[in-house]
Amino acid sequence: MAIARSLGLLLFLLLGSDETTEGPRNVCLFKEAHVYDNFDLNDIAKCFTKCGQLGDSSCDVGNLQRYWLNYESYLLENSVETVDMPFVKALIRNISTDISEDLQFSLMPSQIPRQLMQGEDQPTDRVRLPKSLFGALLPGNRSAVRLAITVLNIGSGNVFKGPKLLRDRGSSVLNNRMVGLSVGQRHTTGLSEPVEITFSHQRQLPNMILTCVFWDVAKGDWDSRGCSTELGDERTTCRCDHLTFFALLLRPILDLPTAQILTRISQAGCGVSMIFLAFTMVLYVALRLSLQRFKSEDAPKIHMALSSSLFLLNLTFLINVGSSTQGSPASCGARAAIFHYFLLCVFTWMGLEAFHLYLLAIRVFNTYFGRYFLKLSLLGWGLPALVVIGAGSSNSYGIYTIRNQENRTSLELCWFQKEPALYATVHGYFLVSFLFGVVVLALVAWKIFTLPSVTAGKEQGHTWKSVFTILGLSSLVGMTWGLAVLTPLGLSTIYIFTLFNSLQGVFIFCWFITLYFPRQSATASSSGTARLDQAHSVSQE
Repeated sequence: MAIARSLGLLLFLLLGSDETTEGPRNVCLFKEAHVYDNFDLNDIAKCFTKCGQLGDSSCDVGNLQRYWLNYESYLLENSVETVDMPFVKALIRNISTDISEDLQFSLMPSQIPRQLMQGEDQPTDRVRLPKSLFGALLPGNRSAVRLAITVLNIGSGNVFKGPKLLRDRGSSVLNNRMVGLSVGQRHTTGLSEPVEITFSHQRQLPNMILTCVFWDVAKGDWDSRGCSTELGDERTTCRCDHLTFFALLLRPILDLPTAQILTRISQAGCGVSMIFLAFTMVLYVALRLSLQRFKSEDAPKIHMALSSSLFLLNLTFLINVGSSTQGSPASCGARAAIFHYFLLCVFTWMGLEAFHLYLLAIRVFNTYFGRYFLKLSLLGWGLPALVVIGAGSSNSYGIYTIRNQENRTSLELCWFQKEPALYATVHGYFLVSFLFGVVVLALVAWKIFTLPSVTAGKEQGHTWKSVFTILGLSSLVGMTWGLAVLTPLGLSTIYIFTLFNSLQGVFIFCWFITLYFPRQSATASSSGTARLDQAHSVSQE
């Protein structure tokens, strides 16, 4: 019997050890009752970031939101006075129902909310509670009521973002902060005097709209009903007629008329560019048939590769914008992949233009490469194909929606449906190509403007010729695309970028005419190298 009991105890311990060695629980999918000790709070607060990285399958966003909404009730029920944690700071106080003046509290991010005394300097972030809130709307037989003010840092994930905010690209909650107000655990609405919450921020960007909102528990989303927004240069005041959790939303401005105008400008510019790019390619064929040197020189071939990729990009853009997104997901993904491929080809060939310019004007000597243009072609057409295959294999393509401040659709087209892939394979890819072109163009400009004929002023108007040369070279290395960095400055810069960038084909045609048509007798090295003065006068011949 002793042996049997020993074996039973051993089996119990083994079974118990199996249960304790299970993998760690995923707190972002927790289902147990709400526990608010410091350990659980710190553990669950990590979901504010994890849920944005792991995706919805690893997070129960709705349950997490309910957890933090109920935290304020927990503080009131358990007579907690203050909470001071990195992600949440709260103040709970008893307030007399017959106070004679409004109450103000500071909401500084690094401090626990505190009551401001009369005459004290008002901080940039604060809340004002009208005296009527504590009297008229609460039972008259109570001499005091408990007030809770909570400042919650919701992080950069998907918790408390809501469907509208997640769909509205470029939108965010200001500083990822929510401010919760609760009095007596009552659902308080219809205030005769609104509560005022002041949020401080940097000077408002002209292409962003700031909106005061509250968290609608029933919809699980942000709403602005009952709230007004008073904009200032460096602060915004929200006035709301109820108590709940509040925040200030930042959303880009792009209404339907503006989106339509920009689309029309792009379509017109792309159409004009295609015509001039076609003229450029026809002119190149004519010169290649009539001039022997065009068959051996690499620079005109590189210009034609860039022109061809830009022509095809404009064509696919017009097809993509003009086509409906209501077809099958496969056809939409195919259109997005083709458009992405030619966009990357343009970026790559602009980088190769800069590389060839570097060989001509900066390195100059020892620049012979066997099968030079063939190698450039493999890189210019092959590398984008590899990137597109990688993006397609991760199911990155789909319907891309641009929405206005009322969350109405301004434009839909087949493009990326996953932002990380868009940032990596478009924004990052372009940034590398653009920065390389900027460096090379700056070096070439320095060489041109330090030529003896320029510094000594021997030729009248030589400086202007140098300026036009730099402008012409900038069209080849894609400087017009760099105007995209100015678009956050306002709507006017968006129009400028759209207009000038869509006309890149016109600029290339003008540069090609300037280089080759009047200078058919010019000579250059068939090996692909040139002296600096040749690079200055005839660019990449």
